[in-house]
Amino acid sequence: MGGVRFRSPSTGRSIRAVLFDTFGTVVDWRTDIASAVAGYAERHRLELDAAAFADRWRDRYQPSMEPIRSGAREFVTLDTLHRENLDAALLESGIDPSDHDAGELDELSRTWHELTPWPDSVPGLTAIRSDYIIGPLSNGNTSLLLDMAKNAGIPWDVIIGSDMNRIYKPHPRAYLHTAQLLGLHPGEVMLAAAHNGDLEAAQAAGLATAFILRRLEHGPHQTTDLAPTGSWDISATGITDLAAQLCAASPG
Repeated sequence: MGGVRFRSPSTGRSIRAVLFDTFGTVVDWRTDIASAVAGYAERHRLELDAAAFADRWRDRYQPSMEPIRSGAREFVTLDTLHRENLDAALLESGIDPSDHDAGELDELSRTWHELTPWPDSVPGLTAIRSDYIIGPLSNGNTSLLLDMAKNAGIPWDVIIGSDMNRIYKPHPRAYLHTAQLLGLHPGEVMLAAAHNGDLEAAQAAGLATAFILRRLEHGPHQTTDLAPTGSWDISATGITDLAAQLCAASPG
């Protein structure tokens, strides 16, 4: 890798790897999940607001990980949690999942493997990759992230899934073990994310940070993460903007 690398004001180190939160930052989960739910509902003649159901399914994401982060539950993959959360969201919607074919529900849950990148994601990642190691720093398991990358043409150099760290963000080990697996000091790793809470945890673990604005991650009425709330190293309007700012780095 050539070129001048960005020197992080917060860590005092030159960045060697730029890693990305994936759901919401790199890919548009809500549009694809709502579309898949709408198709399922139409086939089975279910009265469902697909977008609201997608939100309900996603709302269970962080709470379902908390018993694992706390040690109350052994680690299971995000695929397992997504499938469990689908059943719970169906029940919450007045639909008994036991009345539906388990294989079809498994297939619906696999939609999380096939999400579409935001329009700027692939060109921005391709540009960043010329000078930095890039990969996901995600709660997704390795097979999920691999399928997503192959399906969407996401040009990762490396994929370290949560099943390799055996813990979920924002637990510090999720950030620190990823850096360790790359053979890097935490301060040489930058997390880019659309979620201020993720960046706060990464910064506390010693990583550099970049905020990526995604105004529509949660739909047109989004009220959270519309601006950076911390002293992150970079604030960008998208991944191509992040690439431009990294490429404009001057020698430290």
